[in-house]
Formats: sequence, structure tokens, C-alpha cells
Amino acid sequence: MSISARLPVFPWDRLEPYKAAAAAHPDGVVDLSVGTPVDPVPEVIRQALTAAADSPGYPLTYGTAALRAAAADYLRTWHGVAGADPRHILPLIGSKELVGWLPTLLDLREGDQVGYPQLAYPTYEIGALMARAEPVTYDDPVADLDPARVKLLWLNSPSNPTGRVLGAPELRRIVGWAREHRILVVSDECYIELGWEGEEPVSVLHPDVCGGSHDGLVAVHSLSKRSNFAGYRGAFLAGDPAVVAELLAVRKHAGMIVPQPVQAAMVAALGDRAHAVEQKERYARRRTALRTALEAAGFRIEHSEASLYLWATRGEGCWETVADLAKRGILVAPGEFYGPTGAAFVRVALTATDERIAAAVERLA
Repeated sequence: MSISARLPVFPWDRLEPYKAAAAAHPDGVVDLSVGTPVDPVPEVIRQALTAAADSPGYPLTYGTAALRAAAADYLRTWHGVAGADPRHILPLIGSKELVGWLPTLLDLREGDQVGYPQLAYPTYEIGALMARAEPVTYDDPVADLDPARVKLLWLNSPSNPTGRVLGAPELRRIVGWAREHRILVVSDECYIELGWEGEEPVSVLHPDVCGGSHDGLVAVHSLSKRSNFAGYRGAFLAGDPAVVAELLAVRKHAGMIVPQPVQAAMVAALGDRAHAVEQKERYARRRTALRTALEAAGFRIEHSEASLYLWATRGEGCWETVADLAKRGILVAPGEFYGPTGAAFVRVALTATDERIAAAVERLA
């Protein structure tokens, strides 16, 4: 059987008719379906990319020393990861690349299980299927999963799509269980800087969670959201030295290398806090406007205390909501894309320009 035959239909293809309906609005579509950045790439990043443009040689799979040092300093300074070590960091060609390929790179196979949240980014499932492992979902991994079969446990806090945040005590409980059963925990933390309400999101590598040891743990960080870096494809992982070494050894053979100019741009992005604060302020304004308009239009918002989305419901099927909003020229993502328990919800992204957000607010009124 071919790899593609093992995979479900690409979910976003199913949204095309609704996208066409929304685009027919006289004032154009307001696309709140995909969380893709729309604001300019910060000048400090563009300058770094340009300065490194003359890069004729092969880049390092391991990343430059400057990049690994910048990532470690970022984790220590902004996320309290006291044990962040440049030797145990690996650059990625965007975080989706790792999510899709990690089970294969770890040599998982038939009989092995990959656990991920009931409501989750679809690529966790895809990665398991590509490796011929079995994808299994959980509400509580400690209660719901078979520790004898699960080899890889994905965490995602803040969550895509719900925006739910797992606090340090909850993360510590899960990590303790996983370590007891020798299950590798990989925490997708690409929304960690986008906390809005309640507890600040915390990394699985924070001492309050891991006890100061990164054994059995990997954290994945993306620059796409904080730095409008999605078009550059830049991310990194950090954590367990043995896991990082194994992934580096395999990735060298497979040619999974971040281009040298992008590595230079990552150094600039990680070292500059001002642009990330400014971008978060933009998203905060858009979030307030959209949330107010959705609630006034009869929606209930659940979780959404962090990340780039509002998890919204009117107590009806998600496709019914998608169709109704498309008639108003607003495109959102059906909750069904993220798991069966999302069937009554839609995910509303904050990633539209101020002008388009204002148009959405007006159309919801």
C-alpha cells in the first residue's frame, strides 16, 4: 500500500466550496480558517536574511553555534528553562516537518502507538500513519493510554485548536507517569508566547515540570507565530541529549537541513524581543474584537485562554456554522478537522489584518 493510501483526505480540501462561497461576498472574504501570519516580517529578521544571502556552501544540519546558543538563551531567558544547553538543540525546517516525520525518525513501526490529544493538530495522526504506527487519542494520557504500547506521547499546550493551557502541576503529573513507563514525551510549544488569560503557559522543560532533568523530554518551538516566520520555515527542538543525538544522526543522512540564510534570520528573531511583544499586542487587539463580536452573535467561547484561535460554538453542527458564516463572507475551520469531539465547534483564527478583522466584526453584528 502506498503512503498516501494510508492517509485520510487532506482536510482543508473539504473547505474549498465554503471558501468559494465566502469569496463571493461583495467586500471579499475574511479568511479566519488557517492560522497563517499576515503581518510583515520584522525588519531585523529581513536584514539578517539579506546579510546571509551569499551562502554558497552547505549549511550544517546541527545548525550554527550561534543559532544553538541563541535558542538556548531564548529558552533560559524567556521560558525559565534553566538547563537549556546549546549542545542539545536542533534546528527544524518548520515544526510541522518534525511532527510529520518524528515517528519515522524514531523507528516506530506496527504495534507501536503514538498518543496525542482528542482535539489536536491533524499532523500528529499523520506522522503515526506514515510510520505504520497506531495513532491513539487521549483526554487524560495517564488514564486513557496503554503504557505498554505507547512509545511517543505528544503534548500541545497551549492547544491548537482549543487554546487550553496545561499548568505545571498537570504537566508534572504526566511527565512522571511517562518516565515511569519509559515513554518519550514531545511537547509542541509553538503557541507558548501567546497566553491571554489565567496561567502563563509553561514549557515541559521548565524545572517546575521536569525537576531539572530533560531525560525523556523534548520541546518543540516555532518562530512562525511570534516572528511572522512561517514563510521562512524555521523552528527548533531541545531536550533529552540522547534523543537529540539520534535525530541529528538520522537527519544528517536524510538531508533535513535548514538553509544557512534562514539560520541567520532565526538568530536575529530569537535575539530580538521587541518585535514579538509588538506582534502579540496586535493579536490581543484582534482577539478582543473578534471575541466580543462572536459572543454578541450568540457564540460561546470555550477555553481559548491562549494561542491564536477562538474555539467557538452555537450548539449546532460545525459544518452548519461554517456554511452560515461563509454566506457572510467569513471563512472559519470546522472543529471536526481536529477530532470527532470538535463536531459542534469552529476554530476562528486571529490571523487577519486589522481591516479584515473589522470587516468580520461588522458582518457578525
